[in-house]
Amino acid sequence: MSTGTGAERGHVPPGPAAGRWERLFADLEALAEYDGRAELAAEIADRTRGEVGRFRLTDRLRATVGHEVSLVLRTDQPVAGIVREVGPDWVLLAEHQAREVLVPLAAVCLVRGLGDLSAQPGSEGRVAAKLDLRYALRRLARDRAPLTVTVLDGGVLHGTCDRVGADFVEFAEHAPGEPRRAVAVRRVTTVPIGALLLVRSR
Repeated sequence: MSTGTGAERGHVPPGPAAGRWERLFADLEALAEYDGRAELAAEIADRTRGEVGRFRLTDRLRATVGHEVSLVLRTDQPVAGIVREVGPDWVLLAEHQAREVLVPLAAVCLVRGLGDLSAQPGSEGRVAAKLDLRYALRRLARDRAPLTVTVLDGGVLHGTCDRVGADFVEFAEHAPGEPRRAVAVRRVTTVPIGALLLVRSR
């Protein structure tokens, strides 16, 4: 049975140089792991930014149907309500007073309460994507619903939507609460669609 030392048996005890190599390899492994995590995080961030870049405001709003949001319009006027319907350039809210308000997205400056979700772009379908603000206004004209219309300069009209053109809408103005009858109409006012701030049912 041999009683020689480790050196005599061919084993060299680890010295300062061996410790330095171990620390170097450990540092390199940690650096590689850190770089890998950083690269993955950067890739995820890039993909996330790319995904978000596909979403439109309508996609964000469609994900909140049935939930309350608040809007600030171009005149600093606040509007809040439950999202009922969303079109390519409009949103319909149900207000707390059991009224509905149609808001062109072009009149919106701020939206609060959207949460984190978004509907997939294009998931509304090709038909729904074509139902723009003119479609919503024509539906109001068909229903002969009494309305209160606010325009961008702050003016307010009371009456009924008579006709909707390619870029304008005509309102028969009459007293609030009255049905649209020829004798009740004070005048017919034409409003460029781009000047509409909101259309509220009464």
